[in-house]
Amino acid sequence: MIVIMKHDASEQNVNDIMARLTELGLRGHRSQGEERTIIGVVGIKPGFPELRDKLEMMSGVEDVIPVTKPYKLSNRDFHPFSSTVKVGGVTIGGNEVVVMAGPCAVETEKQLIDTALFVHSAGASILRGGAFKPSTSPYSFRGLGKEGLIFLARAREETGMPVVTEVLSPEDVDLVAEYADILQVGARNMQNFPLLDAVGKINKPVMLKRGLSATVQEWLLAADYILDQGNSQLILCERGIRTFETATRNTMDISSIPLIHKLSHLPVIADPSHGSGKWYLVTPLALASVAAGADGVMIEVHPDPDNALKDGPQSLTFENFALLMKKMDPVINIMGRKLAHQAANK
Repeated sequence: MIVIMKHDASEQNVNDIMARLTELGLRGHRSQGEERTIIGVVGIKPGFPELRDKLEMMSGVEDVIPVTKPYKLSNRDFHPFSSTVKVGGVTIGGNEVVVMAGPCAVETEKQLIDTALFVHSAGASILRGGAFKPSTSPYSFRGLGKEGLIFLARAREETGMPVVTEVLSPEDVDLVAEYADILQVGARNMQNFPLLDAVGKINKPVMLKRGLSATVQEWLLAADYILDQGNSQLILCERGIRTFETATRNTMDISSIPLIHKLSHLPVIADPSHGSGKWYLVTPLALASVAAGADGVMIEVHPDPDNALKDGPQSLTFENFALLMKKMDPVINIMGRKLAHQAANK
């Protein structure tokens, strides 16, 4: 349920509610708006039918509303104000559209830095690159590990761009957090609950990708695992889902972008590279995602896709990435937004 405080409720009124919830073995999550405070209540168990009446009688309370959806902390009812995540000089959410770009996998220091310098010059504001790579096949390239993280940190020094990279296990969270600015939880790990708990306990932004066959509700419940551990710096990423279609790697669910904005306060990024698996579909899907309201896109870029160690068929060349950025400008403008790269460099 959510507790809506009156416009003139005092700080003491809010503290009294929080204290009362703690006494009952519940947790209150405060959401502060410009005009009023809302407290989300989680942990309610059978046996608390009188809780609503008790809270309504407390000073400063305007209304108490039950929330029927199973996801709570990611729910817009709990947190009516759209959240933003700030990393470096970049804001994810709000009025800016963020472009995250870079190779699927870090292969060499030169490959990474050459790519980082180019995508930054073309308008990207966050560098993506995999140091640890989950693979369907055990014989595929699985990343450079810590050496890849070191290369990502050097690329950040060269460009000034924050870094997003994937973490695969709870044991690696501290290591990856030492080098990365945003920790990515990949599609295969969306329901790796120990990993969700672990990234929920760190003080760094997390990007949670939608699972290969996950419903939107399952995705938001996974987000609640992270939020419930205290980490509110959470970004969602739509990366396509598995359907009966075989012409593409996945089916890019663009409808999930406006749906997430309706159901949740969290910012959402689109990944058309994994969403299609075809480089020639990346640009139209990226443009469609921005038009649908995505807070950013994640694009795989490689200096030589034909010889990439990972996901070459869905990676853009430097030339094609530059063309994408030129096409994206008018779409961003039509949506009344601005490119985060431009905002960060003013």
